[in-house]
Amino acid sequence: MLFDTHAHYDAEQFDADRDAVLDGLADRGVSLVLNPGCDPASSRAAAELADRYPFLYAAVGWHPENCGPYTPAGLEEIRALAQHPRVRAIGEIGLDYYWEENPPREHQQRVFRDQMALAEELGLPVIVHDREAHADSLSIVREFPRVRGVFHCYSGSAEMARELVDLGWMLSFTGVLTYKNARRAVEAAQAVPLDRLMIETDSPYMAPVPHRGKRNDSGYVRHICERLADIKGVSFEECARITLENGKRFFGIG
Repeated sequence: MLFDTHAHYDAEQFDADRDAVLDGLADRGVSLVLNPGCDPASSRAAAELADRYPFLYAAVGWHPENCGPYTPAGLEEIRALAQHPRVRAIGEIGLDYYWEENPPREHQQRVFRDQMALAEELGLPVIVHDREAHADSLSIVREFPRVRGVFHCYSGSAEMARELVDLGWMLSFTGVLTYKNARRAVEAAQAVPLDRLMIETDSPYMAPVPHRGKRNDSGYVRHICERLADIKGVSFEECARITLENGKRFFGIG
């Protein structure tokens, strides 16, 4: 069975058939899903969904694209939501310098640091979003040596991947691994031991080949596992088993 460690089922793209998709995942080989929040409202929705589905867990946090309204009171909202028994991480948090309309970099960095400190206080791992902000993301991570986390949808270099592993972190890969132009992601996956890797769909975005361009869902995580197994030179079954164990250990799921 497979663990999709990052999927946004609170997203509006699932409004028409959310329950049908979630109800069908077990038959498609998916045994666990982690749904991260992007702001207090979506974090609350993620926790509420996790209450309804025993295979679904949540994370709570301010995404860098959504952190414009963040204030210290916003951190307290996340602190309160993190007490929910189905919440297993602070996330998704981090930096995104790709879109010009995103909040100012200094504000993103402040929100990132505040949530890293919260994770340290609560003893929770973090889920980091890093887009076109590799140096600053790694620098902030180094400021919190007692916090462990995962760089989701990893897009950095193999060298950075090795450094994150040395710091005790995990890396997670999406359907990008299946794309023809995914040389950088493949090199990073090659550089990291299999016991430090996780797989994810980032649903409803970034569907893998052969479903690229469609709405993504956790059933497609199989294609990512197949590609990772090929990259690491192991069977699909072995890759599925190890990434499932990695995700359960990382998120503290028994």
